[in-house]
Amino acid sequence: MTAANASPVQANAQQRYEVHRADLPLSCPLPSMGLWNSHPRVYLPIEADGGESDCPYCGAHFVLVD
Repeated sequence: MTAANASPVQANAQQRYEVHRADLPLSCPLPSMGLWNSHPRVYLPIEADGGESDCPYCGAHFVLVD
């Protein structure tokens, strides 16, 4: 199950998220998260950063898994 198809989750509820290529382009908060209680959506260049990227707003760490 990809992040886009997962059940809605609270925004910024955890500090590490595993994402898949189907979830690209990667943004924080993820599309499955509510924006009303979070920061503005920002797109993260996870492929250019060696498969890992951190959100500059909330510090969430994203890891690209295959």
